[in-house]
Amino acid sequence: MNVIKTDIEGVVIIEPRIFEDARGYFFESFSQREFEEKVGKVVFVQDNESKSSYGVMRGLHFQRPPFTQSKLVRCVKGAVLDVAVDLRKGSPTYGKHVAVELTEDNHRQFFIPQGFAHGFAVLSDEAVFQYKCDNFYAPQADGGISILDESLGIDWKIPTEKAILSDKDTKHPLLKDFDSPFEY
Repeated sequence: MNVIKTDIEGVVIIEPRIFEDARGYFFESFSQREFEEKVGKVVFVQDNESKSSYGVMRGLHFQRPPFTQSKLVRCVKGAVLDVAVDLRKGSPTYGKHVAVELTEDNHRQFFIPQGFAHGFAVLSDEAVFQYKCDNFYAPQADGGISILDESLGIDWKIPTEKAILSDKDTKHPLLKDFDSPFEY
């Protein structure tokens, strides 16, 4: 696997080695050993999957301590714009984001460490999105910041009028009104 560093330390894009022939393709989507060697020690305990249609935006979500989560995400069908926002108080990149397009064709994965909000927008007619988490979901620790916060400077590649958000995701605060529970 090839690990691509981003402008925010710890947030990385992973490109697997793909073996293609007349039958199709094969790649190793995850190896604990190689992940630890190239990214760091993280033990994933839960896998999740969602299916969404064009314009669906999910996020920007996180889990509050002590239930914080790192995530390794990928799109196995369709295309999404995936985003991580640094919420760690004292971080030189606080409030900054990394965005990457994940598609069924590029097979890229995106690693989001603890202390970041995570969200994505569906760019294709339909998308199936998978992610590994290093902590179990705890509903009492659920949190988020507004996915439509213009101060974040995220180009979601979807017109706002076509965005489909859950009721919960319309109620998250703007970054300026948010008191982060994460430390750098």
